Amino acid sequence: MPIWKRNLFICWFGMFVSGIGMSQIAPVLPLYIQHLGVHNTSSIAQLSGIAFGVTYIISAIFSPIWGHFADKFGRKPMILRASLGMALVIGCMGFAPNVYVLIGLRLLQGAITGFGTACTTLIATQTDKEHAGYALGTLSTGSIAGSLLGPIIGGFIEENLGFQPVFFITGALLMIAFVLTALFVKESFTPQAKKTVSIKEQWKSVPEKSLTIILLVTFFVLTFGLYSIEPIITVYVAQLTKDTSHVALVAGLAFSASGLANIVAAPRLGKLSDKTGAHKVMLAALVVAGIIYIPQAFVRNPWQLMGLRFLLGLTLGGLNPSINTLVKKITPDSLVGSVFGFTMSAGYWGVFGGAVLGGQVAAYLGIRYVFFITSALLLINAVWVYFTVYKKMNGLQNLKSIKEI
Repeated sequence: MPIWKRNLFICWFGMFVSGIGMSQIAPVLPLYIQHLGVHNTSSIAQLSGIAFGVTYIISAIFSPIWGHFADKFGRKPMILRASLGMALVIGCMGFAPNVYVLIGLRLLQGAITGFGTACTTLIATQTDKEHAGYALGTLSTGSIAGSLLGPIIGGFIEENLGFQPVFFITGALLMIAFVLTALFVKESFTPQAKKTVSIKEQWKSVPEKSLTIILLVTFFVLTFGLYSIEPIITVYVAQLTKDTSHVALVAGLAFSASGLANIVAAPRLGKLSDKTGAHKVMLAALVVAGIIYIPQAFVRNPWQLMGLRFLLGLTLGGLNPSINTLVKKITPDSLVGSVFGFTMSAGYWGVFGGAVLGGQVAAYLGIRYVFFITSALLLINAVWVYFTVYKKMNGLQNLKSIKEI
């Protein structure tokens, strides 16, 4: 097996488990907080929101920092640091004596993250250009699928085994990722003797700032769209069905349908981006995703919603690998880790913003408007991408073809 494929397999597994580790607590969090001694309903809701959101906020702050260290000291050491740290911290959550220790551990989990940044940088820099889109597309399915399937997996484990195994099993899987990385991941990296620089100085070194900003915003919109439905999915499914005995399960399936579709589509669309150009795939995915959000507001039953969410996942599967491929193309290897750190940070803000604003829009305007606003954001983003990224990259691609002739 080629080294890049072996690295890809191990990093995918780690990204999948890391994604689960970030999100598996969502369905069990209120119950676990109650188990830890909090019985007031409003306090449970408030503390659940803090415990869930603090990980993503802190991760958004620390991702660029760990990305810089990945460029300076190597990507494999950062993968080992993050996987071992997360394994220990998530495992300790099962022993939390009270809710405040749990929140502290969730905060620490956000601070020691950087697994996704290091893995993406490793694959981007260690994979040849002919396979970069496929590799990054495949890798992206791990993180997204883990994040979207995490709530179902966490709920299933809690229902059958109890609260503590949710954390112990996830911690054990991350420890396996740590061991596999230590033994089998290979990286060709020469440490650079650079002085430590601030995030502001890192940004000044980025050559294509305008294109990079557009890609960061696009990744924010992508994750915002995926998670805008999270706080309202159970309520929406309850409105669409008369049988309320399995609302939680059906809601989980509807939310995770896009993650399953992403697993199917991302590697194939990554290959397509290698052939036709990542900018073309990204633009098409933005337009189609923006359109698919609209009928979700008019479904008559949960199965229609599930089908549309699956189609949405197929289209969004083209966005993540396309963004990563374009970042790799416009960024020098010495800065790839830092820029991927900014990208991951934008994604974490998108998760947090989507979950928070989705609930607020639903509360003040109605559930349908969540889909309308998300659709508008994607389509506006598509227009922006067309007049900036698409035209510029298409012109460069045509110029390269002319030179080859």
